[in-house]
Amino acid sequence: MNSYNFDEIIDRHNTNCLKVDLLNERFGNANLIPLWVADMDFRTPDFIVNAIKKRCEHEIFGYTFAPDAYYKSIIAWLYYKHQWVVEQEWLTYIPGIVKGIAFVLDCFTRPGDKVIIQPPVYHPFRLVPEMQGRQVVHNPLKQVDGLYQMDFERLESIIDEQCKVLILCSPHNPGGIVWGKETLARLAEICARHHILLVSDEIHAEMVYPLYTHHPFPTVSEAAASCSITFMAPSKTFNIAGIVTSYAVVPDPQLRHTFFSFLKARELDEGTIFSYEATSAAYTYGAEWLQQMCRYIIDNVQFVTDYLQKSIPAIKVYRPQASFLVWLDCRELGLSRKELVTLFRDKAGLALNDGEMFGIGGEGYMRMNIGCPRAVLEHALNKLHTACKS
Repeated sequence: MNSYNFDEIIDRHNTNCLKVDLLNERFGNANLIPLWVADMDFRTPDFIVNAIKKRCEHEIFGYTFAPDAYYKSIIAWLYYKHQWVVEQEWLTYIPGIVKGIAFVLDCFTRPGDKVIIQPPVYHPFRLVPEMQGRQVVHNPLKQVDGLYQMDFERLESIIDEQCKVLILCSPHNPGGIVWGKETLARLAEICARHHILLVSDEIHAEMVYPLYTHHPFPTVSEAAASCSITFMAPSKTFNIAGIVTSYAVVPDPQLRHTFFSFLKARELDEGTIFSYEATSAAYTYGAEWLQQMCRYIIDNVQFVTDYLQKSIPAIKVYRPQASFLVWLDCRELGLSRKELVTLFRDKAGLALNDGEMFGIGGEGYMRMNIGCPRAVLEHALNKLHTACKS
C-alpha cells in the first residue's frame, strides 16, 4: 500500500494557476493565502501522472476517440462507489459540468423559460441561465434546527408552466450536504409530475464522509431516472480540473437521444487524449489514494472546527458531510458584507469566497477551501484570529 503525503507544500505560482496567479486580478492583492477556487493543493496522484507520461512517450497526439477502457472504468467505478449499474450507452463525455448545464438549457429550453435553483448554491447555477436569457426562480433552502432542508411546499407554490429545468447540487456546494434518498425521491416526484427536467451536478459525489451515503439521482426512483440528466467527473476528487474529465449519465432513452444528438451535432461529446487517459487511470487505480485523501480532509475539517471553537467562537462551521469545502457562519460577528470581506481579505490576508455570491441565504457566510496542507490551514487561521482580535 502506498502512503501519500498531503502535508507537502507545492508552490503553484507561475503555472497559470487560477487560484494563485489571478489573486491580484480578482482580489487586488497577489499575496493572499488562496482558499477560494475549488481545487486542491495536493499533488495529482502518481498513477494519473504516470498514465499521461506513458501516453506522451508515443509523441503523436492526433485525432482520438473514447476507448472501451474509458467507459469500462466509469462503469466499474460507479458500481464500486455507489452500487449503480450503468449501461455504456447512457454515458457521454462533456467538456465541463458548467458547460453541460449551458448545453442542457440550449437543448431543452428557450429564452424566457424559467430555471429553478435552491440557494445558497454554487453561483454558476444562477449566472449561466441569466446569461442565456432564462428566468432564474429561487427556492431557497431552509434551516431547521440548524440544518439545511429543501422547502418542498414553497417549491410546489412557485412552479408554473414556464418552469422547465431544476438544477440540483448533490452533494451540495457550499454546504457539503449529502441529500437523503427520501429527499431526492420527493424532489423527483415533483419534477416528474410537473414535466421539469432535473440536472444533477454530482461532481463532489466521491468525497462523501463515512456515515453518509451519496445516492446518484437517477437511482432513487423510476421517476428520478425518467426526468434527469446527471453530471459527474473525477476532476475534483483527483485534482485534475485542468484536464477536463466530465461526463453525463442519462438513463432515459428519450432524454438521452435528444441531449446526445445535440452534443454530437456540435462535436461537444468528444474528449481529448488526456481526458480519457486521466479518467481511466483515476477510476482504475484511485481507490486507496481517495481513502487517504478523504481521511486527511476530514481531519482538516476537525482542525478548523476545533480552532474556531477555541479561538474564534463567533465563527462557526456548518459541518460538511462531503467535499473539501467548509461553509463558515460568520453572522455572530455582526459585520456587513463589505466589512466581512475586509476582515478576511484586507486584515487577515486570506482569499475566500464571499457567501453572498451563492445567493439568498449566503449573507454572513464565507466559503473556505480546506483542500490544502494543514500547515497552510493553521497559518491562515492564525492570521484570521489576529485580525479578529484587532
